[in-house]
Amino acid sequence: MALLVEMGWGGLVQAPTTITWTDISRYVDVGQQGVSITRGASDELSETQPGTASLRLNNEDGRFTPGNPSSPYYPFVRRNAPIRIAVAVIPPRTGTAPYPLEMLADDFDDDRISSTLWPASYGGVTETGGRARVPVSPGAFAAYQTARQWTLAGSYFSVKLATPPAANGSSEALASVMVNSVTAGTRIGFTYNPVAGTLRCVSETAYFDASGVTLTYSAIDHAWLRIREAGGTLYWETSSTGFDWTVRRTLATPAWVAAETVAVELIGNRTGGVGDFVEFDLAGAIVRPRFYGMVNQWPVDWEGLASTVTITATDLFKRLNRLPPLRSMLGQEILAQAPLVYYPLSEPAESATAGDVAGNGAPSLSVTQVGVGGTLTMASADGPPETGEQAPVFTPSSATVGKWLSVDLGPQFEDSFVRYICMEAWFQTTTTGRCIMGVHSTDLASQHLLSIGAGGNLQIEWTSNGGALTVEVVSGPTTLADGNWHHVVYDQREGKVWIDGVLVDSALAVPRLFYERVLHVGGYRNSRLWNGSIAHAAIYATITTSAGPTAATHYEAGMTGYAGEDADVRIARLARYAGLSSVTIWGSTHDPIASQGPGGGQVVGRMREVESTESGRLYAERDWYGLAYQSRDVRYNPDPLSEVFTIDYADLETSRVQLSDDDQKLCNAVDATRPGGATQRVTAPSSILAFGEYEQSLNILKTSDNSVLDAAYWLVSRYADPGPELREVPIEAYTMPSYLDILDADISSYFSVTDLPAQAPAASVRVTVEGYTETIRERSHVIQFHTSATVNDSVWVLDDPVYSVLDSTTRLAY
Repeated sequence: MALLVEMGWGGLVQAPTTITWTDISRYVDVGQQGVSITRGASDELSETQPGTASLRLNNEDGRFTPGNPSSPYYPFVRRNAPIRIAVAVIPPRTGTAPYPLEMLADDFDDDRISSTLWPASYGGVTETGGRARVPVSPGAFAAYQTARQWTLAGSYFSVKLATPPAANGSSEALASVMVNSVTAGTRIGFTYNPVAGTLRCVSETAYFDASGVTLTYSAIDHAWLRIREAGGTLYWETSSTGFDWTVRRTLATPAWVAAETVAVELIGNRTGGVGDFVEFDLAGAIVRPRFYGMVNQWPVDWEGLASTVTITATDLFKRLNRLPPLRSMLGQEILAQAPLVYYPLSEPAESATAGDVAGNGAPSLSVTQVGVGGTLTMASADGPPETGEQAPVFTPSSATVGKWLSVDLGPQFEDSFVRYICMEAWFQTTTTGRCIMGVHSTDLASQHLLSIGAGGNLQIEWTSNGGALTVEVVSGPTTLADGNWHHVVYDQREGKVWIDGVLVDSALAVPRLFYERVLHVGGYRNSRLWNGSIAHAAIYATITTSAGPTAATHYEAGMTGYAGEDADVRIARLARYAGLSSVTIWGSTHDPIASQGPGGGQVVGRMREVESTESGRLYAERDWYGLAYQSRDVRYNPDPLSEVFTIDYADLETSRVQLSDDDQKLCNAVDATRPGGATQRVTAPSSILAFGEYEQSLNILKTSDNSVLDAAYWLVSRYADPGPELREVPIEAYTMPSYLDILDADISSYFSVTDLPAQAPAASVRVTVEGYTETIRERSHVIQFHTSATVNDSVWVLDDPVYSVLDSTTRLAY
């Protein structure tokens, strides 16, 4: 086993594909303190907690001192620096030759070349600093080389390209990983060329492959290289982690691969220039990620003159928990579309201006008066139904006397208005012939308006030469002045208009206009003053794409808060608000979720509402900057074949194992409700009679009373009389033959503890992983799993010998 700790100096944890990782494993104290990691929850009824990691680093040369200009990592030793931790398992070579290539494994950590693995090495290669170092010298070849005692068929060879060579003035410099046949020049592998900046996947004959696949080299994406053969196909694969692999080339397996024993070479050579070296690491290692997050602080400690830095790190929940409160779902959807300007118009009543929140530096809208009279009062009407916000009320004395909002966005916005624009707004009125919003250039040559015509229909008005406005009457409803909230989206590029989420006109022909920058809301140039309310006015500027189709979906956000969308869709939506492009969804049972439209809550809190409503599981990935969400059916009736491992009771790393049987989880009465729904009660009378009443309350985001009742029954049926269970299972995983399987165990995985003592109620017990704490030291990896009884999640299967036992496993699925 090798510990792999990497820092993303200068990188952003929220942009994982742009991070170049630096291996700092040799500075980690694995002898005394080790690396401690926590993950998940203590039990199935608790929320998963932010994952943490702690480790101590040797700071003898000051490289981990923040602000130290002599540090090789300066100035990036700082808070929130990305960190990832993995275990690289080095498989042993067993049996007799020929060996499968996956047994060619070396961590290069003892600073001496293994004569067993690399007996034919040449050219001055060394093992230095925990890596295989191969000189790349002018006019010379050097290589780590094995004996011819390996087979590639049905196997693979992987290695980390830790330090690529530089061009250094040479016309050609190469670092190669090759699997060689018995025929000179017949070989397969990878060749890195620093002069051309390429990585080639080759299958050579006479040292040449005209069909080789050439990739633009990426130190991030091509950090790990693997040649693999399976089922008659060769695969060239690369990875940024050593865990997830991307296929770069495939080829029908050459005959020699199946027929011959092979040798492996890690080669360096150049034609000229200044010599340097290439370094390889972790040959054949099987990587298992354990943590991905960011460092919280860099405290420097001294004991005499010996300096150490003990750091703690937290997974992405740290970042998510620090995000500001969400706006309404409508506001979040608009912001997610990156508007040029966005004025929610939700300021408090005492406000005299209305601010832009798009983040592009637009000035505020100011109240503009024409004539004497009329009012404009902020926060005087309820906004769109599912925003929970207030909107201004415009009350002019007439169409030409009163107040409206306007702003000159400034010259910095003129170039943006050379693009096609898309306008979006919400409005309510009972007065016709008024202007919702409009923009124009300072010379009035270009003008663009959304208005309500005399008949109550929507109009698009424009001019491109300063002349009279052309009026385009929009096909669609003619009753928009009905006092109700309506939503309009006008997309100039597409010539389309959506009203209340419905495409009503796609035949408008408005040319591209130029340099519009003066914005009016609730009136236009001293006339057509709005009588009613306007909210959430936004403008998008595009060239090759259309903003309208997406903006049209915002009607549902404002009217229903997307009530009724499935839980997995809601989780993904909320993740997008947090800047996460995707969420890994597990399971298939995803019920409709009620509205979470009004703003004010934290994004994690909103996700937790969905999680608790659905009896699901939300947690941070341990190998990536991402979230995972499991539906409750992930845990239904696990197939014994799905167990990640089994372990004998005698192999548990403890002198004391406790089978818990208490009332910690007991629940036999539930009062449950939903937004706008009934309050309902479910009880387990026999449990209440035996133990007394243990009551819980559920307030969940279901869309029907029946769903609320199902959720309440699910809780009571599981915990009215919970059975004895193992809640903690500690294992010294490193010494176990199933080490890799144990490392694969994660939240909601299953395993069994077998051969329990005779006093136990059963010879074996199956448990579900809820979380774990682990400590990784040299030749030791202790994992204490926090577990629950898997049977708690079993559901009824008709006529099944296991899952239809009366009064035992006849729980209806929810």
